[in-house]
Formats: sequence, structure tokens, C-alpha cells
Amino acid sequence: MMKFNISKRLKNLPPYLFIELDKAKRKAKKEGYDIIDLGVGDPDQPTPSYIVKALQKAVEDPTTHRYALDQGMPGLRQAIADWYLRRFRVRLNPETEVLPLIGSKEGIAHFPLAFLNEKDYALIPDPCYPPYKGGVILAGGIPYPLSLLKENKFLPELDGIPRSILKKAKLIFVNYPNNPTSAIAEKDFYRNLVEFATKNRIMVISDLAYSEIAYDGYRPGSFLEIAGAKDIGIEFHSLSKTYNMTGWRIGWACGNKDLIAGLAKIKSNIDSGIFSAIQLAGITALEGSQQHIKDICSLYQRRRDILVSGLRSLGWEVDLPKATFYLWVKIPKKIDSIRFAQLLLEKTNVVVTPGVGFGKSGEGYIRMALTVSEERITQAVERIRKVVKI
Repeated sequence: MMKFNISKRLKNLPPYLFIELDKAKRKAKKEGYDIIDLGVGDPDQPTPSYIVKALQKAVEDPTTHRYALDQGMPGLRQAIADWYLRRFRVRLNPETEVLPLIGSKEGIAHFPLAFLNEKDYALIPDPCYPPYKGGVILAGGIPYPLSLLKENKFLPELDGIPRSILKKAKLIFVNYPNNPTSAIAEKDFYRNLVEFATKNRIMVISDLAYSEIAYDGYRPGSFLEIAGAKDIGIEFHSLSKTYNMTGWRIGWACGNKDLIAGLAKIKSNIDSGIFSAIQLAGITALEGSQQHIKDICSLYQRRRDILVSGLRSLGWEVDLPKATFYLWVKIPKKIDSIRFAQLLLEKTNVVVTPGVGFGKSGEGYIRMALTVSEERITQAVERIRKVVKI
């Protein structure tokens, strides 16, 4: 049998964290263990019924069964622009500054293909959502990590980047509210970022997927709210977390028209657009009642409070996040995060995500998701309490 060799770029990719987690979970479940999964951040609540009904109606229309427009339906692009105006008071031209995506993940991963040449540098937060780094590697670029540390409120130190790197850097990724650390960024950070990017001629890619999952009256802002941001940046958003639509695969990019055009050209050569029925359901989501967002935030806030209180009762160091549905928890022992996560699974049947899976600076932490019921969160804490000396 002929032997096939994968490309160097593929070899350079680290194992995708969530695939490895899924393998471990499947094995434990197959062996009959009762697993409490605090690993992958996949909402456990259903998509709101009014969105489901819109999809059902759209699917029955045979005109939705054909190829979709690559740039997305005009109605969807307009709904996105209207939503941004209502939510952030940011004006977007739906014709040139909005691009629907098959989930924001694919757009984020494809974006470097449009603007990076071989050995161009990209500034990547560390820890980070893995597709930032993966997309850069697949485009032939070189990721340069920007450590996110607690003493800096998990914000990158832009002033500490060597001049030699800045000369070769083409783009920078930012993500607030942040996955995995749940940190937030205020307008002063974004103002500094716009000034930094403009001065160094660097594109900004802002991932705003968690803007609607926030607590205690906090309302996250958008990078595009800052004067000059649209001149140098693009922002990605998604219906996944806001509307419990992770499996539907629908999101968008918006911002600088030239960056949008570059990404659109890549996509026109790779895919044929989002299923039209899902686009119509997306319009319904954006234009319909937003009450369920308040409801799910209240739900996650209750879960957050239970988990934070429980872990603190064990003596663990854990902050109370203002946004996202994650806790970024410092490991209470001198042990690496992969081994700690393995021990939790082996001894408690609780799944958590090792921090190092998001980057070297994530070592010493685990990420815990609030996507299981209050009862299961309480059970997880009690299981851990029984073996807290692991």
C-alpha cells in the first residue's frame, strides 16, 4: 500500500485540543462512567423556538435548497448591520462591510490566507482559541505569542513587543470577552490598540463571540466603537453562543471593506455559502425578541456563582468572571495542567480543559465551562471535594 505524507504545514499544527478531549470522554462513557462535562463550551440550552420555527418554514420552501449567494443574503447582511447599530451604535455598510460566515471559526481560520505571505508574523494571544494559531500556520505565517498574564488583567503588553517582530508582523488577534481566561477589555485598551495598529501598520482581528454573555450589569463593548478602528480592523461575531446555535454554523465578519473583500475572495474559492434556510433563521434571530439572552445570562450567572463558591470552599483560587461562560481556574497543586485534568477525569469523572491546550501561558490553569445544570455543577464540586488532595 502506498504511503502518503501530510504537508509540513499540517505537521506543524498542534493536536486540536477538543478532539483529544472528546476521545477521553468517549472512552470513559463507553466504560460506563457518569461523566460531568465542564470541558467544551457548548450551550446546553436549546435554540429558541421562534428561530427553530423560522428554519422549519424556510426548509419547506424549495427555493432555499439551491446554492446560496457567497456573500450572504442581502436581508441577512442588513439584519447584521441593524443589530450592530442597535447594540454598539456602529454603522456598517451591509454591501461592503458585512460578510456572513459558516460560523465565525471558519472565517477566523481562513482570514490569514487572504493577507499573510510566507513567514509573515502574526501576533497571537497566549493562551487563545486554537484557530487563531492554526489559521496562521496553515497560511504559512509565523505565530508570535503575546502572553496573557493575571498581573496584566490577561491583556497583551503591546509595548513589550520587540521592534524586530513589529517590522514583520501583519496582523494581531484580540478576543474580549476572552476565551479561555474570561477576561474583559475596556475602551482604553481598544483605543491603545487602534493607536498601536495604526502606527505599526498592523491589521486587527477582533473576536467578539461572547459579547452577549455577561453578568452583574456589565455590557461588553466592540472594538469597532473606537474612532479609527474600521480603518485597520475587522471583527468576527457569531450566533452560536448568543442564540444557542452552535451546531447551526452561522456567524459573520464586519469592518474594514478591504479586509472583508479579501476574506470574501478566499471564501468564494472554498465554499458556496450558508444554507439559505439557516440564513433566514438567522435574520429571525437578530430581528426577534432578545429576552432569551437575558434569561440565559441569568442562568449562567447562577451557575457561575455556585461553581465559584464551591471551588473557593475547596481553597481554590478562582476569580468571579464578568463575561463568557467559563471559569479560568488556577491549579491548586504543582502539577501540569494536562496531568491535573487527567486526574480529575480518572478520580472524579469530571472533564475540564487543561490550560496549556490554549498555549504555553495557559499552563498552571484549567478552564471550566458553565454549560451543565446547577445540579451537575454541585455534584462536580462534591466529587472533587472527596479527592481534593489529588
